Parts: sequence; structure tokens; C-alpha cells
Amino acid sequence: MSLASSTYRGRLAPSPTGFLHLGHARTFWIAQQRAVAAGGTLILRDEDLDPDRSQPHFRQAMLEDLRWLGLCWQEGPDVGGPFGPYRQSERHAVYREAWNRLLAAGWLYPCHCSRKDLALAMQAPHDDEGIYPGICRPATAQTGGVDTQAGVHWRFRVPEGEAIEFEDGHFGPQRFVAGRDFGDFLVWRRDDLPSYQLAVVVDDAAMRITEVVRGADLLKSTARQILLARALGVQSPAWYHCDLLRDEQGQRLAKRHDALSLRGLREQGKQPQELLRIFHTRG
Repeated sequence: MSLASSTYRGRLAPSPTGFLHLGHARTFWIAQQRAVAAGGTLILRDEDLDPDRSQPHFRQAMLEDLRWLGLCWQEGPDVGGPFGPYRQSERHAVYREAWNRLLAAGWLYPCHCSRKDLALAMQAPHDDEGIYPGICRPATAQTGGVDTQAGVHWRFRVPEGEAIEFEDGHFGPQRFVAGRDFGDFLVWRRDDLPSYQLAVVVDDAAMRITEVVRGADLLKSTARQILLARALGVQSPAWYHCDLLRDEQGQRLAKRHDALSLRGLREQGKQPQELLRIFHTRG
């Protein structure tokens, strides 16, 4: 996809579960740079799926800190736009409709397994989920006959052995094999909340996102999302995954790195220009 197009639509997708850190800021800055270079539109989406960890003060901070850094968006929960609501907690009905379509097409099955880390599918969407061993996977596809998603986990049945290939704008050709690199993954939790994977696919399609810019830790999630988009009959966006910023121990930055949060850096007296110089040198 050519970036020299005014139809370009990129997005920022912060979660109000903590203060944004330097790694978030760099990725969001790259997203804005690509939108500006394309003469396109930038959308901010509040990914507040997690009701326990999403907090109003984090939501306010993320908007303030991103604007302090010099980022601006043309659509979002604070400015409106034609494809709202732009807050995921207000889009439950849209996700439910997508779940119904996937179930009717035979892509989903109920999972009764109890795993402490199931919440990861809705929270930080990294590839910690592992490969599901298929304990609850039925021999044949199930279609319809269910009135509600609640009370059980729902998994997407991946086409085992199929290679999912895509071209990343930064890392080049990518290839992941379903059933080997990733297994049947969660799309709905028993507490009646959609997973990260389902929500972003539905929202990116509904908001007409043409390119997703995000961290390299989500490369494998892209394969899952391509399968979901195909099953839902929507077009996948282009992809651009950024290198991750890491701490002195080589660990990727996370919201636990309070000293490197935008809020913390502001309180230390840092100026936006200082951070932008860092982004340019590591660009």
C-alpha cells in the first residue's frame, strides 16, 4: 500500500491501565509520522476493555501526556468523529454481533478450561498465551444454538497447518503456521468481555484503519487477526511493527517502568524535544 494517499487512516490505541511509557510514546510518534507523511487521518481509540484496571485518572493522563508530546489526532473519544464511539467499553454490541457471525460460521467453540492467565487475552496483548492444547476442541465445528457468550470462554478454531503470511512495513515478510506457532485463541471471556484479538479486528475494520503501527511484540498476534478478519469477511489493514525500547537489563519497557513513564518524565522536567531526539536517534 502506498503511503502517498489521502485515504490513509492510522490509529493510536492506548489503554488506560497505567501511565504511558517511553516505548508507547515512540510507537505512537511513529504512527503519527506515518499518517502525516501520507497526508492521512489519525484516530485515537481508548482500549479500555479491562474494567478492573482501566481508571479515569490514567485515561486523563494518557490524553494529556500524548498532547504534551505534540501528538494530535483528528478522531477520538475527546474530539468525536464519524466512526465512534471511540472507547471500547462502549462498543460491546458491535463485538457481540461479530461473535454471533463467527459462531454461526463454525469458527468458535466453548472452552471450560480454568487458567489463571486467561485475562492476558484481554489485557496486554502480547504472545504470552501459549499454544492451547485443544482440551475442549470438539471434533467437528459447532454452529449456532447458543443464546449468550457469558459463563464460558470461547476460542477460535485455527486452520491447523496453514501458513499465515504478510508483509510488514518494517520487518519485511512474515510467516506463522497455525497450530505450530500459535493455537486456538480466545475471542470471548466467561465474564462476557471480548478479547483483545477480536476487539481490535472489529474496531480497525469499523473505523476503516488502513495501516496498524504497533510494537514488534504483536507480530504473532497479526497472524491471529488476519484469520479473524478473513472469517468475518473484512479486509486486513497494512502492518508496520516497531522495534521495542528496552531497559538497561534488556527487558521491553512496560507500565511498571514508572521512571520512564511520560508522566514521570514530565515531572522530572523533561521537555518533549528531548524525547523526540531520542526517537529520531532510534528511529
